[in-house]
Amino acid sequence: MKYLIVVAHPDDEVLGAGASIWKWSHTGDEVDVCIMSTEAKARAFRPEDKELDDDLNSSSEYLGISQKFEGTFPNIEMNTVPHLQLVQFIESAIKESEPDVIITHHPADTNNDHLQTSMACQEAIRLFQRRPEVKRVKEFWYMEVPSCTEWKINNAMQDFVPNCYVEVGKEGVDAKIKALGMYRGVMRPYPHPRSAEYIAGLAAVRGSQWGVNYAESFEVVLRSY
Repeated sequence: MKYLIVVAHPDDEVLGAGASIWKWSHTGDEVDVCIMSTEAKARAFRPEDKELDDDLNSSSEYLGISQKFEGTFPNIEMNTVPHLQLVQFIESAIKESEPDVIITHHPADTNNDHLQTSMACQEAIRLFQRRPEVKRVKEFWYMEVPSCTEWKINNAMQDFVPNCYVEVGKEGVDAKIKALGMYRGVMRPYPHPRSAEYIAGLAAVRGSQWGVNYAESFEVVLRSY
C-alpha cells in the first residue's frame, strides 16, 4: 500500500500519523509526505532555517518516509494564496507519488492553514477524473492533530469522527514521540496536548476504543475500489 500524507506544516505529519507512518514503513508499505508550508516562518520557538530542515530530515528518515514534497506557502497566511495554487501543488505530489491512500487534516481544525490544506486536498484528489493517466486514489482519510483537532469550536463544522483505527503498539507510540522530539521547540510539558504523556494517553484511548492497547485513529471519508 502507498500512502501520501498531506499536511500544512513540518511536524503535523508526526502529530497526526507518526506511529502509523512508522508501522507502515517498517512492514512493507511506502509513505510519502507533502508539506505545504515547510519554512513555518510564524512558528513559536522556531529554530534557524537549517536547523528546521535538519529536524524535518531527521524525523522523516527515522520514521521511514520515502519522499518529501516541500512547499513554501506562507505560514498562517495560506488563506491569502489563490486556492488553485494550493490545489496544483498537491496535484503535482499526487502525480509523482501515485498513492493508494491520501491522508490530510480534518477541515474543522482550529488552525486555518490546516483548513486550507484540507480544502485544497479535497479538490486535488479528483485529479484522476480530469487526467485519466493519473492513478485513481482508493481512499481519502482525515487525521487528528493534537492541540488543533480537539479545539474545534465552530459548531457549524462537523466534528472529527474516527472510524478507522491503526494498531501501533507501544513501539509505534515511542517512535512517534521520538520523531516529534526531533523537531526542536515543538514538544511541551504535560498537560499540553503536544507532550509525551498526552500523545501516549491519546493512543491508549484510541486503542481501547477498538480493543487494542495503542492506536492512531482516522476518519475515512472516501473509499473507491
